[in-house]
Amino acid sequence: MGIYIPTYFSSIHQYSLMVKEESILFEVHDNYQKQSYRNRCYISGPNGKQLLSIPIKYDSSLGRIKSKDIKVENDFPWQYQHFKALKVTYRSSPFFELLEEELSPIFTKKYTYLYDVNLDTLAFVLDTLEIKIPTQESSSYCTDYKNDYREVAHKKFQPEKSNKRYTQMFDEKNGFLKNLSILDLLFMEGPNTISYI
Repeated sequence: MGIYIPTYFSSIHQYSLMVKEESILFEVHDNYQKQSYRNRCYISGPNGKQLLSIPIKYDSSLGRIKSKDIKVENDFPWQYQHFKALKVTYRSSPFFELLEEELSPIFTKKYTYLYDVNLDTLAFVLDTLEIKIPTQESSSYCTDYKNDYREVAHKKFQPEKSNKRYTQMFDEKNGFLKNLSILDLLFMEGPNTISYI
């Protein structure tokens, strides 16, 4: 069992680790850290890596807040903007049209907590890949865990080795962009995604 922090449409690297697990433990008692993958992901855009970031309600005067208690800022139309960015970028990709209908509820459902968004993105990906991995939540903060992959959620984390190359949107202009969101790989490779991760 590996321990992970749920992130927004996690990176290809994070999924390459998770699919090898017999079960997953989600750390829900960590303190929220700004500018992490908890509320952001990167896709391939016409000008290189494009950031999709979920706005959150964060009051630093309250001190440390657990990630599971972070609320989404719904006064900003982030869902509309993210889905529009995905449509504009991937509408001509081989598998976007096939996945669009199953993906769209994430961008219409009203969320209160970021954690729930991230769990829904995970469920979408695992269902799409037809992978069943039991998950559970930590009961307290884990200080010493053998298979600890929580660092993958940090913005500055760089995997030791990159994922295998695959055809990307705009790669003739931008070259190969490493370790994007799993969505990039899903839209480009569809059922073959599993062989890449």
